[in-house]
Amino acid sequence: MSVRADRPYVYQPLHCRAESRRSSASAGAVVAVALVLARAIAAQTTSATIAAPPGAAPYPPALQERLRAARSTESGPPRTRHRNPDGSPTYTNRLILEPSPYLQQHAHNPVDWYPWGDEAFARARAEGRPVLLSVGYSTCHWCHVMEEESFEDPEIAEYLNRNYIAIKVDRERRPDVDAVYMEAVEQMTGGGGWPMTLWLTPDRQPFYGGTYFPPHDGERGAGVGFLTLLRKLRAVYDERPAEVTAAAADLVRQIQTSLAVAPAAGLPDRSALDRAVAGLRREFDAANGGFGDAPKFPRSVQLELLLRYHRRTGDAEALQMAERTLAAMAAGGVYDQVGGGFHRYATDAHWRVPHFEKMLYDNALLAVAYLEAYQVTQRADFARVAREILAYVEREMTAPDGAFYSASDADSDGGEGAFFVWTPAEIQAVLSADELRVARAYYGVGDEGNFHGETVLSTPRPLDAVARELGLPPATAQAQIDSARAKLYAARQLRPAPQTDRKILAAWNGLMISAFARAGQVLGDPSYTRAAERAADAVLAKRTAAGRLQHSALDGQAGGDGYLDDYAFVIAGLLDLYEATFDPRWLRSAIALEPVVDRHYRDSAQGGYFLTSDDAEALLARAKPDYDGAEPTGNAVMLLDLLRLYELTGDDRYRVRAEATLRAFQPRFASDPLALPRMLSGVDFWLDRPKQIVIVTAGSAAEAEPFLARLRETFLPNRVVVVVSEADKSALAATVPLVADKVARDGKPTAYVCAQRVCDLPTSDPTVFAQQIARVDPLPAIPAAPTAPKQSVTPNGQR
Repeated sequence: MSVRADRPYVYQPLHCRAESRRSSASAGAVVAVALVLARAIAAQTTSATIAAPPGAAPYPPALQERLRAARSTESGPPRTRHRNPDGSPTYTNRLILEPSPYLQQHAHNPVDWYPWGDEAFARARAEGRPVLLSVGYSTCHWCHVMEEESFEDPEIAEYLNRNYIAIKVDRERRPDVDAVYMEAVEQMTGGGGWPMTLWLTPDRQPFYGGTYFPPHDGERGAGVGFLTLLRKLRAVYDERPAEVTAAAADLVRQIQTSLAVAPAAGLPDRSALDRAVAGLRREFDAANGGFGDAPKFPRSVQLELLLRYHRRTGDAEALQMAERTLAAMAAGGVYDQVGGGFHRYATDAHWRVPHFEKMLYDNALLAVAYLEAYQVTQRADFARVAREILAYVEREMTAPDGAFYSASDADSDGGEGAFFVWTPAEIQAVLSADELRVARAYYGVGDEGNFHGETVLSTPRPLDAVARELGLPPATAQAQIDSARAKLYAARQLRPAPQTDRKILAAWNGLMISAFARAGQVLGDPSYTRAAERAADAVLAKRTAAGRLQHSALDGQAGGDGYLDDYAFVIAGLLDLYEATFDPRWLRSAIALEPVVDRHYRDSAQGGYFLTSDDAEALLARAKPDYDGAEPTGNAVMLLDLLRLYELTGDDRYRVRAEATLRAFQPRFASDPLALPRMLSGVDFWLDRPKQIVIVTAGSAAEAEPFLARLRETFLPNRVVVVVSEADKSALAATVPLVADKVARDGKPTAYVCAQRVCDLPTSDPTVFAQQIARVDPLPAIPAAPTAPKQSVTPNGQR
């Protein structure tokens, strides 16, 4: 399903062009008059009263002044169809004051929006009104559809303004609000998504909810539309208040129960991994790759688990599922064949037609998945995809300070996907005859198209097969495709581009720092590690004086306390960056963040970590995330952070907290192990004997390169790596004690491969080193019967 938006009106400012026969004085007079008129118009606009949305009370003077000031700084045309004759927006609401691109998108709706906060709920309570809560994000296509259909509709807006207090939330800036109310929607409907729409009491308790609602009865196949729901639920709220209050209170109890995680006495064993992989086998689409039917999401955390399971068990099917899925996604329209990077998900089972938004987190996670699969398979196309993802991010998603933007939109001028799709005529206008012949065959461009008469490019057949069919040498076909791709990209850049959400999120930057650092490790390209370092410096520079991360930044202004994900993902990125550069400052930065997590987020009684800090706003419940969705949970990533820190430092506190986390989520492993595939990768680490690799050089770190080259060729996820010179060893030993007794023997770089502090013979031979790191300990057998837990001496051995 697709909705094409009308082409937005672009306001053209007053201008004049002096004819060549005019004197310079005459031209200057005309320009002067134009400037006077422009200033008069600007003065009139800034001094005019801000019109209240239909059905809303007039805004007080102080608020009007703030809205006028904010409106005067806007760049570009207003995002609304309600405009004055001069092109200025008819309405402006409080969302224009918020540092959120998503909220600012709704700043000129005729809805009297409030941001989340006490002011809105206090007014709801004082006036006896229910609250309409709408949650979304800036690049969400169906959020845009609901905005255009309902929140831009004067009739719906007027009813909403007269009968409700309307609150708009950016889920990316307030994941805590999103988590709690998503749980409510899932409790009520069995599913969830965005846009998310809920009806609340003034006490913030939900009593009805869902996702997208069409505006009127019968539209898009819905029996009841949004306006009818607004009317019916307001009537129920007025006529049966006791029932509404009781239902809301009962739902809140269900939410609190669902979000509370009770720990188990035991620790997980390999059975959780076995059952998760068995579940993936049942869901695997052997014909198309991926799991289940349409829509299909590129869930990298499942693929990472399969690669680890294959490594420990030799299960060929686990590798085949991961490899088939990665190849199918890279060949599909869900991958941007011209510009690189992945769209959010595919609407079909074949990965051909996506929803076109691109999210930073998807591309970070998928870059790592392709890098790991490249290590396992040595498939050059997997390395190519990883490079193209990172090239897209560097080119289009990187801020001036090196941090990474959040997302790009699905929609642009012309509607959903218009920036990305092609007609045969558009391609023909760009390419030579030879390029056109190869490109149409390779990218599957037919006259009928696959998306409203146009084509989302994909590569349904390998280029070698296309070359054979066309009678071309493979090298010739490759050269023509490379040339065609560059020309198509250049032509596409002339189109109106989708909006980029320039918000900088610490958590998503942590994921992308990991991706660039891992690319530097695996591909041996220092340009990737430099990009990771710039982003890490940018994120760490925004810490508070107390050393706490800021969740979000926009245009250089940071704000909002960090969430668990921010800390867990940034710590992981810093650890990856340390293992790419061996600069101790990154390890020290990771270690410095962990006590903040411990103090403010850890559940010391039950184990695991809460999404929000102990000094954050108290919501209906305090979520402890236990589901790896589009992003892994902060708990899953934090588990691996703790295990890696333990292996590096030997500090037993990290092990204790890791095992407490495993106990906290053991009930989830028992009931639904596929809910936490990233955490199961942590279980795999914990059940292994992770390799502690130390390479000591007599001089510079460059001497370690022959060993690092062998490490790049080896898929070895359960390990820590340290490279240190003799000169720097004593300083590093204070943080990483395992380097203290290691030396560069006979003045040669020497590698030590250890597990549980017991080492193989040191070697200066990269071939011997490669053999040492290639040895794999199989997953331990499942105990025949439950036994009393033993005192744990080492965290990762056979149990």
